[in-house]
Amino acid sequence: MREIRHLVSGYRRFREKYYAHYRELYESLADKGQTPDTMVISCCDSRVEPAAIFNTKPGELLVVRNVANLVPPYESEGSYHGTSAAIECAVCGLRVKNIIILGHSRCGGIKAFLDGLYEPEAGGDFIGKWMSIMRTTRADVLRRHAGADPDTLQHAMEHAAIHTSLQNLMTFPFVAEHVKADNLRLYGGFFTVATGELLSLDRTDGEFKPIPAQE
Repeated sequence: MREIRHLVSGYRRFREKYYAHYRELYESLADKGQTPDTMVISCCDSRVEPAAIFNTKPGELLVVRNVANLVPPYESEGSYHGTSAAIECAVCGLRVKNIIILGHSRCGGIKAFLDGLYEPEAGGDFIGKWMSIMRTTRADVLRRHAGADPDTLQHAMEHAAIHTSLQNLMTFPFVAEHVKADNLRLYGGFFTVATGELLSLDRTDGEFKPIPAQE
């Protein structure tokens, strides 16, 4: 228990401050259920916390986190599809109006993939298969940035991962249907860990542009 004492202390502060502040909201959410407008698909990296970045209240965001904030292409085969199931729950069940793919700088999963650590011969039961979602994207990035330094390649891959995930989202028939009907909008975001800056994907030119910190 000593090893997680700081977490227990944090829980007590949560009860005293955060929960106390939103107590009525929590009680309402418990009785009426959740009705979030926005789903965020984020990396499981401990430095990236969507609720903190967007400063949201309880019940505002439906968040799914995985390695490298990836969305797999739609497929009905296989047995377990955690991210795909969450997307179906969000779109078909909760009727969210927005989905944000939230990438970030210095992503360890992206770096390891670029370094070849997740190749089939490298071993491992799960992560190599998962990162293979980006295999074609990686080849394209390496071609377009031939001779670039490692930091440039990683930055390009981090951005490309968001583009790939947005493209894969549209392979889900129910996502494409809701987007076409203008009931659902898709967004790309990029969080810079060191500076706390958030960039938004401009779909007109495919570039990521800073969101002003103040209105």
